[in-house]
Amino acid sequence: MGEVLSAIVLGIVQGLTEFLPVSSSGHLEIAKYFLGDESIGEESLLMTVTLHAATALSTLVVFRKEVAEIFKGLFQFKYNEETAFSLKIILSMIPAVLVGLFFEDMMEQMFNQQMLLVGLMLIVTGILLFFADRAKRTDRAVSYRDAMIVGLSQAIAILPGISRSGATISTSVLLGIDRERAARFSFLMVIPLIFGKVAKDIMDGAFAESGVNTLALGVGFVAAFLTGMLACVWMIKLVRNSKLTYFSVYCFIVAALVILGTLLKA
Repeated sequence: MGEVLSAIVLGIVQGLTEFLPVSSSGHLEIAKYFLGDESIGEESLLMTVTLHAATALSTLVVFRKEVAEIFKGLFQFKYNEETAFSLKIILSMIPAVLVGLFFEDMMEQMFNQQMLLVGLMLIVTGILLFFADRAKRTDRAVSYRDAMIVGLSQAIAILPGISRSGATISTSVLLGIDRERAARFSFLMVIPLIFGKVAKDIMDGAFAESGVNTLALGVGFVAAFLTGMLACVWMIKLVRNSKLTYFSVYCFIVAALVILGTLLKA
């Protein structure tokens, strides 16, 4: 029962922090640390991937019209606005795909309660959010060049502690992209990557080999899905209204506490 309760807590943390720019991976590692979760390597990564899949599904629900337009653009075989947007989504995925293919083992080691790394990367997230909230001119649409640069930010945000949504939205806003468009593009570009990762893990037999409590995975998934839908809608409003500074301050505070706690324990 304790494992199920922990999964619910982790699911809520994931659902909120996947869309709020405070690093879902970093907060998951912090939550695991305080919940006494000693899972390491593949087992810990399995829960992380499961919860990310839940929030990806919540994104599909919230942005179902935009997702339909992406598929329409891909399969109508003529170049128009929908096709261009679909190609930009694909282009933005390339850096993260390359990182996942060639640095998978290194990534798994990072999800092993590396609390000092989480604290330092939360500082990076806070700095990005601080400067993005002060961007003056944000009225452009996403170009192909923008898509690649934002994709690089997404690849870097694989590090626990760097917020994926915070990094991609901040990069977009600093490039001059309209704030609401930046948020929507950020949330849509990650969906194929997450589902691709889940599919790869299933084919590799990771779910069968890890021995993780299936009930815990299930309740964690549901908790992340429900809170994810709420946080996704809320985040779009926050970005539109230039409220990123509050999350910047939050990241700095959490980073300070994590780093201090790690040093005192050493």
